[in-house]
Amino acid sequence: MVFRLKTLATAVFAVALLSIPSFAQVTGVEGDVKAADGSPLVGAVVHFERTDIKGNYTVKTNKKGHYGHYGLPLGTYNVSLEVDGKVVDSLKGFRTRLGDPIQLPFNMKEQAKAQQEIQKAAETGTLTKEQERGMTKEQKEKFEKDAKAREAALAKNKELNDAFSGGKAAMEAKNYAEAVTQFKKASELDATQNVVWAQLADASIQLAKTKTGDEQEAIRTEGFNAYKKAIELKPDEAAYYNNYALALAGAKKIDEAKTNLDKAAELDPAGAGRYHYNMGALLVNGNQNDAAGEEFKKAISLDPNYADAQYQYGVFLAGKATADSTGKIIVQPGTVEALQKYLELKPDGQFAAAAKDLISQLGGTVATTFSNPNAPKKTTPTKKK
Repeated sequence: MVFRLKTLATAVFAVALLSIPSFAQVTGVEGDVKAADGSPLVGAVVHFERTDIKGNYTVKTNKKGHYGHYGLPLGTYNVSLEVDGKVVDSLKGFRTRLGDPIQLPFNMKEQAKAQQEIQKAAETGTLTKEQERGMTKEQKEKFEKDAKAREAALAKNKELNDAFSGGKAAMEAKNYAEAVTQFKKASELDATQNVVWAQLADASIQLAKTKTGDEQEAIRTEGFNAYKKAIELKPDEAAYYNNYALALAGAKKIDEAKTNLDKAAELDPAGAGRYHYNMGALLVNGNQNDAAGEEFKKAISLDPNYADAQYQYGVFLAGKATADSTGKIIVQPGTVEALQKYLELKPDGQFAAAAKDLISQLGGTVATTFSNPNAPKKTTPTKKK
């Protein structure tokens, strides 16, 4: 009987020894979670993912923003804080220990501040010792990778700016070959910049004017392609269509030029008169007078107070004058009126003397006084009764 009791006591003692370590392996983690404005973050999810052996544990914050997990096995964890299903903060390699619950708070205001400091550090490429200690190996590797990428981007951006500035300076100096070289370099550094392509197009067209034959045609074609690229990248820029139209007109591609000019006028109705006037002037220089007359007429229809368009249209109509059998000049309708309108709008303009001479040659009379169409109308004061 004594032997049996002794055996039973030994068995009970063994069970006790096995149960003590199992109970001692559990600890607690708790903390307050605050939003960026300092208020308690309610319903946030704190997730513990054990990394030494498989295990996952989750707990939510209460109405005071407090959470606590008091049955967490001893081990190493990756801890993450989720708000509305998104991870907003995390901690890797967190180790639990025996004793009182470990305090692990989360403060979004401090987190945001830390992220801003990390961002500033990324711009300079250097971390403080404190920042470096607070980063995991993966975070450090990402920081170094991002810093190198930023450094390369800055170097590329500087090279792009230098090339673009060089192209602009060359254009001002009328060194079109150098301008083309610099703008081409800029387009190769960043092919998404519409302004680079537009400048390359302008420079190419100017350079083509200094060449002849096949060489001129090749450079001009490069300019046309650059305009198309600029328009592709920014299809709502009226100036690109206008400049492309003028370049096409210079190459006597009148139909294509008009199509692009109409698009410019559609995008910028306020500037439509100017677009048609510019086209008319270019056509005059190319001895395409009839086509030029149509453009000046369009400019006037869009803006009757466009003085220079009135003068050029008057000159165009004057060129259509004929003479009868007696030698009397037969003037096209609207000729003298257009010239008179110019003088009314610009009595001291650059074409004023020429307009007066032309009116006299055509047998008309030059008005001596003109009223300002934009001047406020005078009102007759009423007498008090």
